[in-house]
Amino acid sequence: MVFAILFLGVCAGIMSGMFGIGGGIIMVPALIAFFGMDILNANATSLAAMLLPVGLLGVFAYHKAGLIQVRDALWISLGLLAGSFFGAELAVTLNVKILSKLYAAILLYVAIGYMDIPKMLAKKQTSTENTPKSEAVHYYFWQFILLGLAAGVFAGMFGKGGGLVIVPMLIKFFKYDAKAASATSLAALQLPVGLPSVIVYAQAGYLNWANAALIALGIVFGVFFGTKLVLKLNSNTFKKIYAVFLLGVAVYMLLKYV
Repeated sequence: MVFAILFLGVCAGIMSGMFGIGGGIIMVPALIAFFGMDILNANATSLAAMLLPVGLLGVFAYHKAGLIQVRDALWISLGLLAGSFFGAELAVTLNVKILSKLYAAILLYVAIGYMDIPKMLAKKQTSTENTPKSEAVHYYFWQFILLGLAAGVFAGMFGKGGGLVIVPMLIKFFKYDAKAASATSLAALQLPVGLPSVIVYAQAGYLNWANAALIALGIVFGVFFGTKLVLKLNSNTFKKIYAVFLLGVAVYMLLKYV
C-alpha cells in the first residue's frame, strides 16, 4: 500500500512536469479507482499533497530553458489562493455524481480544443503553434489574477492544482507557446495556493495526511523526469499527448459515475 501510494506520486509528478497541471488529474482518478476513495477524499488528499513546492525541480529546469514568465505566475498564484476556497466550499455541498460528471465534461472540452478537431474535420492545413509570449500584446495584472481565480475555483472543486485551466487559457487567450504555458503554470502552483481548500476539506472530515505526504514525496522525483521529457518534445506532439490523456480520464470518470 505504501509503495503503491508512493508510485502514484511519481506518476503524478511526471504528468505535472510534462503538462504543468499539478498532478491532481492523475491522483484523483487513481485514488478513486485503485484505492477505493470517494471523490471528496481524493480531492482533499490530492490538494494536500501539492501544498509543498513539490515541483521545484521541474520549475528550475523550465527556468533554465527560459520558459517561465515569473511576474505572470505570481499574479496567477494570487488568484489561485482566493479561488481555491470557494471551489472547495462548492465541492462539499454538491452531489458527488453531479460533481464528477461536470469534471468529465470540462476534460472533454479541453481535450477537443487541444486536438483542433474542427480544423481536422475541415482538413485545413494550419499550424498549431502559438505565438511566443515575447511577441504577444501587453496584458494587465488583473487579467492574470482573474485567470488564477477561475483556476482556483476549479482546483478546489476537483482536487487539481488548477493547471488544467491555466495552461489552455494561457495558450488561447494570452498567446503563450504550449511549453511556456506549462512552465508558467507549474511555477504558479509552487506556492501553497491550495491551503484554503485543504482547510475546508479537513474541517469537513475529508483528508488523509499520511497518504498525502507519501504522494508528495513521489511527486518531487516525478516532476523532474516529466520536465526533462517534455523539453525534448515539439509543441505539436506535446499537445496531442495531452489531449489523448485528458480524453482517457474523462471517459473513466463518466463510466465511474454513470
